Amino acid sequence: MTVPLKSRVLIADDHAVVRRGVAAVLASEPDFEVVAEASDGAEAVELALAADAGIDLVLLDVSMPRMTGLQAAAELSRRAPGLRLLVLSMHDSEQYFFEALRAGASGYVLKSAADRDLVDACRATMRGEPFLYPQAVATLIADYLDRARRGEDPRTDPLTARELEIVKLIAEAYTNEQIAEALTISRKTVERHRANILEKLGMRDRVELTRYAIRRGLVLP
Repeated sequence: MTVPLKSRVLIADDHAVVRRGVAAVLASEPDFEVVAEASDGAEAVELALAADAGIDLVLLDVSMPRMTGLQAAAELSRRAPGLRLLVLSMHDSEQYFFEALRAGASGYVLKSAADRDLVDACRATMRGEPFLYPQAVATLIADYLDRARRGEDPRTDPLTARELEIVKLIAEAYTNEQIAEALTISRKTVERHRANILEKLGMRDRVELTRYAIRRGLVLP
């Protein structure tokens, strides 16, 4: 993919102040132009795939309503493989980093360091190169080694993409009927998925699923 002289950027974050801050950082750079903003992952997918949008780079917050940034990245990676994706996060968790890469993102930037690292991360992403700033690398390596010593494998998840969608909606207090309507499936299918999810995770109720969703970054605490 040839890097355009001025990359057209979509910023997706459910906090307007964050979107404005990111846009301000990029506005001072000659090779970036923020042309669209989204307040959740589903809107980001819709805007990024619009025929007349001409989006080159999508910046996605991890935790957003309706569809997380990781879910949106996976959808965009599948439907528009040439699109460049960069994940922004307040979490310095290696789990999110690996999930971002699996979803198709080229980089992972902590919001706390965005004013320092964002532009370099965007340029690296547009060149098709991975980006992770050194402090985060050290943190992620330490966290990974600690989990490995405890016998955990943080990169694996027993749930399918559809099951993760349902967990997110359950945690957001959607009823089975509302989930069925949102995902265009039957209530019985929702109930079957719900039972499978509880069995896979060894959990009993919505409270435990909500805690799981928060740990996975599907919803905010």
